[in-house]
Amino acid sequence: MTAPTASRATRPELLLNPRDYASAARTRLDRPVWDYIAGGSGDEVTLREDRAAYDRYRLRPRALVDVSRCDTATTLLGQPVAFPVGIAPMAYHQLVHPDGETATVRAAGTVGALTIASTFSSISLEEIAGAAAGPLWLQLYVMRHREVTASLVRRAEAAGYQALVVTVDTPRMARRERDLRNGFRLPPHIRPANLDEDHDPGLYQGSSGSSTLAAHAARHHDAAFTWDDLAWLRSLTDLPLVLKGVLTAEDARRAAGLGVAGLIVSTHGGRQLDGSVPALEALPEVVAAAGDRCDILVDGGVRRGTDVLKALALGARAVLVGRPVLWGLAVDGEAGATQVLSALREELEEAMALTGRPRLDAIAPDLLHRSAHLSPHLTDDDRELA
Repeated sequence: MTAPTASRATRPELLLNPRDYASAARTRLDRPVWDYIAGGSGDEVTLREDRAAYDRYRLRPRALVDVSRCDTATTLLGQPVAFPVGIAPMAYHQLVHPDGETATVRAAGTVGALTIASTFSSISLEEIAGAAAGPLWLQLYVMRHREVTASLVRRAEAAGYQALVVTVDTPRMARRERDLRNGFRLPPHIRPANLDEDHDPGLYQGSSGSSTLAAHAARHHDAAFTWDDLAWLRSLTDLPLVLKGVLTAEDARRAAGLGVAGLIVSTHGGRQLDGSVPALEALPEVVAAAGDRCDILVDGGVRRGTDVLKALALGARAVLVGRPVLWGLAVDGEAGATQVLSALREELEEAMALTGRPRLDAIAPDLLHRSAHLSPHLTDDDRELA
C-alpha cells in the first residue's frame, strides 16, 4: 500500500464538490486504503444512515431578507473561527498523501477552520502545531499505560493546542469487515508518530481475516476508563475537555454537569457500534440536555453546505468533516483539502442567502421541515461515496 503522489495534470478537470473528490480519490488509492477510509463497521447501517439523516430534512426558505452579506464567523470554546466547519480527527493522513497532516492543517488555516489532530497521526503533534495557522485541538485515546496519555497531554500544552478531545466511544474497536477481508496493515513508511515508544511490529504484519489496527487498539486502549477517571485527566491540565462520541441525553447531561467544555455528537463515522442512532438524529436531545453549558459539535455524513445549515438549525455550534478532507488530500494534497473546505464554506453562504438567514444566530429549527419521504434507494456506488 503506497500513498499516491498528487498531480494536477492527471486529475479530472472539474472537481466541484466532495463527491467529485471521492470519485477521483477512489481511482488513486489502493483498495485496502480506500476501504479503510470509506468503510464502517458491521453491515454499515450507521455509515449509510449518518448520510441519509440529512436527506430527511427539507429547508423552509424565507423571502425578502437582506442577504447582501452573509456572516459565517463564530467561536468554538471562545476561539474565533471563520466558519462553523472543522476537520474531524482522523488517523494516518500519510496513507493518502506524503505531506499528511501538515498539508491538512495548512488547508484548515487557509480557510480559517478548526483542526482536531489525532493521537494516531502520521506526523507528530509538534510538527502539526508548527504548520497550523488556525485553532488546533488534540484528540486523545486514553491508553492502558496512563503515562503515555499524560505525556501526550503535556506535549499538547507545550505545543500550543487549545483543547483536548477525548474519544469516548471506542473502549474497543468494532469489527470492520472491509479491513478484515483486506488484512489491513500500515505500510512500513507510516508510523504512529506521537507514540515514539511504540515500535509494535504487529502494525505492519497483517493477514487476511485480521486488522493490525484493531489488534493494536485491543492491546493499548483503556477499556476501563470511566466518568470517574475524568478527574484524573483534569488534574493533568487546564486545557478545556471535549468528549467525542456522545449520542444520548443521559451522557450529555452528565458531561455538562461535570464541567466538560464541549461535546461532539458522533458515531465515529459509522465505524463503531453499527445500528446506533445517526449523529444528526441524536443531536437535538444532546443539545436539549446540555443546554448552553457546552459547545455542541456534530460529525458524520456532512457533504454539502446545506448539511451544515441543517445541523446548525438543530442546535450544533459547528460541524466536523472527515472523509471529504481525506478525499481532497488524496487527489491534490493541501490544495485539494483546501478546495473541499472552501466549497463547503461557499455552499453554506449560498444556503444562508437562499433561505434568508444572513447570520448564524438567525438559523433556528423553524428553518427545517422533517420529510416523511424516505431517502432514495442507494446503489452500491452511492454507498461507496456516502
